[in-house]
Amino acid sequence: MSDQDEPTITEPERARLSMRHLATASPAAKRVAGARRNPSVVGYEESAPHWLRVVAGWSWRMLVVVAAVALVFWATSRVLLLFIAVFLALVFTAVLRPVVDVLDRFMPRGIATALSILGSLLVVAGLFTYVGLSVAGQWESLGEQFNTGIGTILAFLEDSPLHLTVTTEDVQSWIAQGQQWLQQNSSAVASQALTSVGSAAQVLTALALATFCTIFFVTRGTEMWTWFLNQLPMRSRESWHVGGGVAWYTFSGYTRGTFLVAGADGILAVIILLALGVPLAAPLAVLVFIGAFIPLIGAPLAMVIAMVVALAANGIVNAILVGIGIALIGQFEGHILTPLVMGKQVSLHPVAVALGVTAGTLVAGILGAVISVPLIAVAWAVFARLRHLDPPTDFSDEEHVQEPPEETTRIADEEPVGDAR
Repeated sequence: MSDQDEPTITEPERARLSMRHLATASPAAKRVAGARRNPSVVGYEESAPHWLRVVAGWSWRMLVVVAAVALVFWATSRVLLLFIAVFLALVFTAVLRPVVDVLDRFMPRGIATALSILGSLLVVAGLFTYVGLSVAGQWESLGEQFNTGIGTILAFLEDSPLHLTVTTEDVQSWIAQGQQWLQQNSSAVASQALTSVGSAAQVLTALALATFCTIFFVTRGTEMWTWFLNQLPMRSRESWHVGGGVAWYTFSGYTRGTFLVAGADGILAVIILLALGVPLAAPLAVLVFIGAFIPLIGAPLAMVIAMVVALAANGIVNAILVGIGIALIGQFEGHILTPLVMGKQVSLHPVAVALGVTAGTLVAGILGAVISVPLIAVAWAVFARLRHLDPPTDFSDEEHVQEPPEETTRIADEEPVGDAR
């Protein structure tokens, strides 16, 4: 063996070296550290390979993160009404705060807040009143158009290659079966009606609580946030201040941008529907407006409903034209309007949006589909702002391309290696 070879460290010597920092410790300290019965807790652990220790470390950390996320979801489900009210309050605040800031230059902020809230309530009430009056005014003519349209659809199905025949007797039979089902399940229907009444009461409670919180968020939001920051330790205040600012910038930008995009979609939809002579143009435009708040699935659902109305009232050609018009509105929204309005405030990949909407729908239904994208956008914006990112690597550069290793001579099983003689 050569002079440069180091002496081999035996297992007892390795254990003694691993515990040398406990040489001056008392016996009680060694027992607390577990050094007497299990020296590996303070030294080298050779019973498991390195890769297994790394995987185990990542595994228990991931389990802790998943458990924390599950705990947050469980706690939210216990106070779902409160969560919805606060979320709506933040949405109202994001929309109304620019208006209040403008009015604040000419009047006290409290009066500006009251006028903004009352004005928004009047706009919503006027919109729904117009929709109701338009439906009531067209109800009689709609009945005749729908009867004619349904007859056209039945004739089309009968003349199609499938030769589907639906007679008036079949329709009356279906109506009779529905009436019989209602009589047999009257108790269940009544129970469901009571449940719906309770749900309506919860909706009104959430709206009232959201309005109450909105008043304070708009008038004293900055003071409330400053008070919260001062309750934190000094070392954490800067990070929370930066993260909170980025989160509100992203959330408010997404909310205001979605309202503007939804309003533009509704206006374009009512223009197309009126031009094509589709009845219920105003209610369908409101449906398109509401569908814009549900990414990916809201606009297609609104398009299908509008096409069904156009099909029953004006025929197959009109329905196809309605579908093409609303599809063009969706393309205009996705490629021109949304990037122009939101800019860089919300930058999420379409794959992330699709996965987020799907996961939100599976977890919380329509509510999850609505809130998933803004929550993901806020979380990503905060993470991107607070993380320490290494400079990017250009893997297309030739300097980073790894060449294949040179061919080496295979060593026989009994051939000596190195300096061994």
